[in-house]
Amino acid sequence: MILVTGATGKIGTEAVRLLAGQGLPVRALVRDAARAPQDGSWNGIEIAVGDLDQPDTLDAAMTGVDTLLLISPSVPAQEIAAIDSAARRAVKHVVKITNHKATADSPVDRRRDHARIEAHLKASGLAYTLLAPNLLMQNLFLVTPMIRQTHGFAMSAGDGRFGMIDSRDVSAAAAAVAADPTGHEGRTYLLTGPELITYADVAAELTRALGQEIEYRRLTPDQHREEMVRAGLPEPVAASNAQVFGLIAEGDAAWLSDDVATLTGHDPRGLRTFVTDHVTAFK
Repeated sequence: MILVTGATGKIGTEAVRLLAGQGLPVRALVRDAARAPQDGSWNGIEIAVGDLDQPDTLDAAMTGVDTLLLISPSVPAQEIAAIDSAARRAVKHVVKITNHKATADSPVDRRRDHARIEAHLKASGLAYTLLAPNLLMQNLFLVTPMIRQTHGFAMSAGDGRFGMIDSRDVSAAAAAVAADPTGHEGRTYLLTGPELITYADVAAELTRALGQEIEYRRLTPDQHREEMVRAGLPEPVAASNAQVFGLIAEGDAAWLSDDVATLTGHDPRGLRTFVTDHVTAFK
């Protein structure tokens, strides 16, 4: 049995579908059963209602589980609770979505959080595999209202390049490891798209697909933080996001890997494929 947390998120939903499509026994952990997809893609999936914020709800979901696919917003208390439950229930392997630059002394809060979780996982004695994706293409959906209203979007990433990846390829890599963890113990895989791109490239691809000029407006990190706060993000989240984009401008995300192809047997999707597949979302 494979248990997937964060099962209704971008990565989790597709991972559940892929695993079920292989005829594997899959259990999806959700806080609200009503949020499970109703389009038939989860037919045959076992639904476990539980909450990572309520550790006492996790042990029942872990019962009989061999592999845990751990996907969450990387809140240490939540993931540590899941790891502890997995250890109590003798889960054999944990596959965790993490950050490539997770270190205890990182200047970025969320990376320090990932490092703390990783340290707990390694100390638990459970077999594990870490999957570290670059920026997700699906995060571009966050700027679709701005694109519709202003024919452009604003970022503080300058001309920094990044190996942006379609979350569907992250799901495929995660499903491949969760389906057969043998040989992946203690490994970290870096998940990227096929090319290094900039937000200017994103604007150019959207311009091509939409048939109208889409502008990439460059902001300073402070300007970007203020804009995100005005858009409704809590100040700490906006500050952390702006910090990350500032690091991207300095080359922090300019890395590529062949690990998606190694794990899945197919090349990752490029930006053009993503935009073509989702062009109506930007109109």
